[in-house]
Amino acid sequence: MQCPFCRESDSRVIDSRTADDGSSIRRRRECPNCGKRFSTLETASISVVKRSGAVEPFRRDKVAQGVAKACQGRPVTDDQIAVLVSKVEEVIRSSGQAEISSDDIGRAILPPLREVDEVAYLRFASVVRAFVGLDDFEAEIARLREEDAAKADSED
Repeated sequence: MQCPFCRESDSRVIDSRTADDGSSIRRRRECPNCGKRFSTLETASISVVKRSGAVEPFRRDKVAQGVAKACQGRPVTDDQIAVLVSKVEEVIRSSGQAEISSDDIGRAILPPLREVDEVAYLRFASVVRAFVGLDDFEAEIARLREEDAAKADSED
């Protein structure tokens, strides 16, 4: 790690701590050249492989934007979206993969989005699953109704 003060290319780690969210490590470092101390924040990076084949870093804000677009005009709060994005990132990170497809991210968004708002879920599913007509919507609604009925039966 390069010292931000004197640009020395070497530094010594004095202390390491896991950040509050558990997904990163905060390291306190000291430069052997100038003696100044500085902190670094290290996170494991995840790359997203898009349908076009392009690769870009995973961005929480991009997931939040997509979900917010599906929730537009629905009674969904920013806090609910933030919690949903955290759940999705947790699922993605727990997979242990360094690269994940954008389709897999879309599919990871669907279950928590359904818990938040079913209309937003249908909107998002129509994009992720590439619905082409009303039949696709009807089939998805029928599937959701079957799941709800099975869930209600198991709770009785």
